[in-house]
Amino acid sequence: MTRPKDPVGPGLAALAGLMADETRSGFLLVLLDGRAWTAGELARHAGVAPSTASEHLGKLVAGGLLSEERQGRHRYVRLADARVAQLVEDLAAHVRPNTAEPPRTLRESSAGSAMARGRTCYDHLAGRLGISLTDALTDRGLLRQDTGFALTDAGLRWFDTAGIGLDRTGRRPLTRACLDWTERRPHLAGTAGAALCRHALDARWCVRIGSERAVKVTPEGERAFAELLGIEATALR
Repeated sequence: MTRPKDPVGPGLAALAGLMADETRSGFLLVLLDGRAWTAGELARHAGVAPSTASEHLGKLVAGGLLSEERQGRHRYVRLADARVAQLVEDLAAHVRPNTAEPPRTLRESSAGSAMARGRTCYDHLAGRLGISLTDALTDRGLLRQDTGFALTDAGLRWFDTAGIGLDRTGRRPLTRACLDWTERRPHLAGTAGAALCRHALDARWCVRIGSERAVKVTPEGERAFAELLGIEATALR
């Protein structure tokens, strides 16, 4: 007797097909910076014709991976939501470092080093910076990792004391472990990770560098992270 097909199968195949194209997967990785990009910006970044970019973006929007909005002549796209960002980052973490194409120029090498040092992963901090913050929160008893990621009572107070507001009314988990694709260890995501990242950028503890997701810690950030979490400045550079 033939077993009935799983109804999820066709949808899963379609989703995998959307991400199987190198140009489309490149767009998704770029959009992990959490910002909205125009089709023209993405086309230039990927080195493809605007018409080609528009075709690929149309497929990603139709497949529910991207959302779009128009302002005048411009069409902006961004990742549809945090679940899509998690999916892209989790899949990227499964790519072995030695299977990635090595940098061809000094500029590419420098950009890769900056991304590994610190970057945004959709709306939270990743790379060595994200890991350093996660480790410091854990070492100080503010975050538990032994039974899944969870803020302790002291951790909740720490966010309040640091002036970092946490929205506990939404459906999004307060904390979530996100596997870091360069460090191969989990960093803090979820509402708390997003709030920490947003505050760090707003307070200019961190600033974006270049046109991608890389960020660096400012002198003000080094002082703040040292005072609040005891992180040495050398660990953030």
